[in-house]
Amino acid sequence: MAAHTTEHFPDQGEQLAIAPMTRGDLDRVVAIERQCFPTAWNRESYERELLNANARYLVARVGELVVGYAGMWVIPPEAHITTIAVEPEHRRRGIGERLLVALLEAAEDMAASRVTLEVRESNSVARTLYAKYGFEAVAYMRGYYPDTGEDAVVMWLNALPGPPPRADTEACGGRP
Repeated sequence: MAAHTTEHFPDQGEQLAIAPMTRGDLDRVVAIERQCFPTAWNRESYERELLNANARYLVARVGELVVGYAGMWVIPPEAHITTIAVEPEHRRRGIGERLLVALLEAAEDMAASRVTLEVRESNSVARTLYAKYGFEAVAYMRGYYPDTGEDAVVMWLNALPGPPPRADTEACGGRP
């Protein structure tokens, strides 16, 4: 799976690694969950998700520290992103975007061709990121979030972009 990646943050010299979530990551995941969401999932919820054959959950590490995570369910041809979160002090560094890209790659690997998610109407940062990758707002779910009664924006990406072109096809008009 394309989820095992490592990159350097150019300005900090730190490594960002995206890898499958394991039970050993759950204490940090739950701690970040509590920082990021008013209604947090508990450890048992994540333990169940890790056993779900249709689910993929990833973590982002800076060095050895888990600083973010993301997950989705895939029942081809559709994938549903269930969560993306980055610890507040590690935001604005591209970690959420890298997690989103890794989820899209994993969805494609699992034969999904469409991806959906819900996002708080007030979360303009996330909505902008999703739009950057082709997600379109298609509906509103009134009062979706029980903690605040806030509406959710339902967004769809109706065609995954497909795998990157192979090196031998780039010279023949492959995608940029």
